Amino acid sequence: MIRIALVAVGMWFTLSAFAAQTVPGLPPGYVPTSEEELTNFERARVHTDLGAQYYAAGNIGVALDEFNIAATIERRYIPAHYMLGLVYMDLKDDVQAEDHFKRALDLDSNNSEARNNYGWFLCQRGKIEESIKQFMAALKNPLYETPDKPYVNAGICTLKLKDDKGAEEYFLKALKLRPNQPQALLALADIYFRANDLPNARAQMILFMKAHNPTPDALWLGVRIERKLGDRASESSYSQMLRQRFPVSKENQALAAGRFE
Repeated sequence: MIRIALVAVGMWFTLSAFAAQTVPGLPPGYVPTSEEELTNFERARVHTDLGAQYYAAGNIGVALDEFNIAATIERRYIPAHYMLGLVYMDLKDDVQAEDHFKRALDLDSNNSEARNNYGWFLCQRGKIEESIKQFMAALKNPLYETPDKPYVNAGICTLKLKDDKGAEEYFLKALKLRPNQPQALLALADIYFRANDLPNARAQMILFMKAHNPTPDALWLGVRIERKLGDRASESSYSQMLRQRFPVSKENQALAAGRFE
């Protein structure tokens, strides 16, 4: 399963902002009343952004420390809580994970990133219907900058229900918002491949390969699509890329062993 990148922080504000508007990442309508208070929000933002970088790099321990520092500096800083939710989810500490997701949503029930990340947590714990509700709630905010993400996540979670048709609809909606969305393209290619709709599977793979660096699972899917289509030249091209770029991958091992099914 392709892991979706769920981090969306990187917020900025100035020390004069409290005089005019709510600071991003804080509860709606809340306006800092002093420069010292606003400085604490800025410190929380810096630690959250740093933690997000460590999280994306797979350094969970350091990420946890940074997010905890941010939440300690300013308990109302929403991104610190929903990122802590993701970290505790990875650590299998579901009590802590759910607690931080709910803290984020208590601070701002319309925070789309918090809704999206909480939905992903529910999906990973097998609560598919509940997760879909969270993804759809994330989409209600017209200011959400990455609405393709909840659609992709909804599609991935719907696949767990063996509902390829429902998942396809979510992935197509994601592509309407972001035509080269990588997870949606690859997931659709796999859905069409399993349905033996090989022309459509190939079309999605071509779009993916044009816009993104290939992954082992993408190249392996390309091999099998072209093999079924009987295009030996294209099959060979995908196979060569898989062998050269990912020689120790499980996909290349399957290729070497001729396990195409």
